[in-house]
Amino acid sequence: MIHSTTILAVRDKDSVAIGGDGQVTFEKIERKIEQYQGNLPRAALELAKDWRQDKVLRKLEALMIVADKEKSLVISGSGDVIEPDGRVVAIGSGAGYAQAAARALAEHTDYPPRRIVEIAMRITASICIYTNDQITIEEL
Repeated sequence: MIHSTTILAVRDKDSVAIGGDGQVTFEKIERKIEQYQGNLPRAALELAKDWRQDKVLRKLEALMIVADKEKSLVISGSGDVIEPDGRVVAIGSGAGYAQAAARALAEHTDYPPRRIVEIAMRITASICIYTNDQITIEEL
């Protein structure tokens, strides 16, 4: 059983929104993005390398969603970088609920990503006992 926060990212051709009930920023990815002049895939790969080599970080069973205007990526605690298929990606305790709700909304409405994240996270909070309804959403 996963006891954690739920993070959901939804994108369309013009924007991406990431929302969660307990969003955390990780300074290491921010530094890598600056170091590689905004090249998110390269920054993610370099962070994954560091993550694998760090004694403390490599023991974390964590996932991170990072996104820019072009790509959404998932970075795992084991150092994997995954580019998900489709416009929706979710991690955490309510990931399955959030992803299902967001995919249904994305496929059957014309809602923008921010609205899809908002509705899907509220649905998730009503189903998953580990997800709360205090949602923070960031949009690019």
